[in-house]
Amino acid sequence: MSDKRRVLYIATCATPAATQIGTLIELAQQAGWTTCVLVTPNALNFVDVPALEAQTGYPVRCHYRRPDEVSPFPKADGIILAGASFNTLNKWAFGITDTLVLSTVAEAVGLGTPVVLMPFFNNALGVHPAWRQSVETLRGIGVTVLVSPDIYEPHAPGAGDEILKQYPWRLALKAIAEKVP
Repeated sequence: MSDKRRVLYIATCATPAATQIGTLIELAQQAGWTTCVLVTPNALNFVDVPALEAQTGYPVRCHYRRPDEVSPFPKADGIILAGASFNTLNKWAFGITDTLVLSTVAEAVGLGTPVVLMPFFNNALGVHPAWRQSVETLRGIGVTVLVSPDIYEPHAPGAGDEILKQYPWRLALKAIAEKVP
């Protein structure tokens, strides 16, 4: 058996879930993963970058690197996009890769790297049919999308803080662990 630790990229968006992304990092590290964090540009307003960098030992990445720069991250064995916004989920399904997070997860699918997506947004946005279509599109290309009545459904406006108390971080980690030996 190899001593090599599995590498998990944890990505997040500008949603209240991003404020607690350290919870997922801690759970992943306890399960033996090396963790690296990617955030959307707007998520920088939601996360504590120095704390996440101290927690992971890697820089928090938000922007593309220059062509002459080497990636500071080891190659990912799996990716979890947790706290995915309505915007990011729909952009990804439509092939829009205008952020490092979006291009990373889109490319990962093509490379055969397992990706788990767990959204976080309210049902005022959830009434729009685009997101359900996007979920089906993403599932169709092999993404594990954690949306169902027993896992996560868009929550009532203003209920995000309460939902965060029971946000299924462990289920996201379990789902990626089932895909990465």
